[in-house]
Amino acid sequence: MKIKGIRWWMVSLVAAGLIINYLARNTLSVAAPTLMKDLNITTAQYAHVVVAWQLCYAFMQPVAGFLLDTVGTKIGFAAFALAWSLACAAAAWSTGWQSLAFFRGILGIAEAAGIPAGVKATTEWFPAKERSVAIGWFNIGSSVGALLAPPLVVWALLHGEWQLSFVLVGVFGVIWTAVWMLLYKHPRDQKLLGDSERDHILSGQEAKYADSATTKRSWMDMLGSRNFWAIGIPRILSEPAWQTFNAWIPLYMMTERHMNLKEVALFAWMPFLAADIGCVLGGYLSPLFHKYAKVSLFTSRKLVFVVGALCMVGPACVGLVASPYAAIALLCVGGFAHQTLSGALYAITSDMFGKNEVATATGMGGMAGYLGAAAFTAIFGVLVTQIGYSPLFVVLAVFDIIAAVVVCLLARSSDRAPEQRWMAAGATAK
Repeated sequence: MKIKGIRWWMVSLVAAGLIINYLARNTLSVAAPTLMKDLNITTAQYAHVVVAWQLCYAFMQPVAGFLLDTVGTKIGFAAFALAWSLACAAAAWSTGWQSLAFFRGILGIAEAAGIPAGVKATTEWFPAKERSVAIGWFNIGSSVGALLAPPLVVWALLHGEWQLSFVLVGVFGVIWTAVWMLLYKHPRDQKLLGDSERDHILSGQEAKYADSATTKRSWMDMLGSRNFWAIGIPRILSEPAWQTFNAWIPLYMMTERHMNLKEVALFAWMPFLAADIGCVLGGYLSPLFHKYAKVSLFTSRKLVFVVGALCMVGPACVGLVASPYAAIALLCVGGFAHQTLSGALYAITSDMFGKNEVATATGMGGMAGYLGAAAFTAIFGVLVTQIGYSPLFVVLAVFDIIAAVVVCLLARSSDRAPEQRWMAAGATAK
């Protein structure tokens, strides 16, 4: 029996894994007000905990990407998912900020495989024209996880202790790992994949993905390439915004906007719902620009990134509004903006690097981004008590606009051949 459109079921499975991944990391930010009081953690110490996760996540990303390119998507993603599930649950036994930082650091190491695995899976299962849409759909996992964290943690607080939320997320991750091992297969091994769908996938892929003899470049070779810095610099500049949203929005709502715990549960998920919309809409914008603006697919990815960067002006204006609900609305614009440009940058990465190096490139770009985010978080934890949140949101918007300029100037479709070559190859395959 063949299943029609099975590639979309595969990307749904990836999205489910990303939901668990981001639920694990966002549980901390929602539990933070209660957890900090219970464990006597200061705001500066909380920033140290967040930085511990970010640094471990950052340095592990290229390693995780390399391992995924080496052992394959199925085994690699499953091993990392099991590890992050156990690390998340272990945080329930924290006794202070140091032990919490230790467990969150382990979580960061394990979670580093999430995005590289998602990008690698979509390059395996989707033709070029559909890839930005597929990336948009799996990338909603990042914001759905953040969206689900507030109600889950508040439910745990009302029915027990903050520790319960960490254990529950760990259990969810173990279950997903078992499902992934049971269901995920590479297209060449998937017996439920029909011949017409297989032809659709292969005929629409660039030569660097269709060629089984494609070689893999070394890290140093990739690091020295123009295309790496075309994604690495924008990651450094754009990632601080998303990490600020993930780690600080609940605290911002309680300390700056004076919302109570129930109001946080009611409103803290909204920017991440908007982020979901940005993931999906951003994915569809690329083929729309390609079709109606008469630009290449690669240029269409850049245009989507520019749209997202310009929308970051919304959260930059959060200090100009008095209403907490207006502030939430502007943060929603920010969530939408970041995930729109983030998905576009993943699609750009998949366009520029071959099948045996795309996860490594994604991981290296992620490392650059999270090092930037860690540096910004360390500064944020100090400055937020001195100058407040509003000026820092302005800085985040400026960063993203500069990132858009870098993408437009530096990014090229391939280090090895001009864009026209692989587009012609795809046309010949059809």
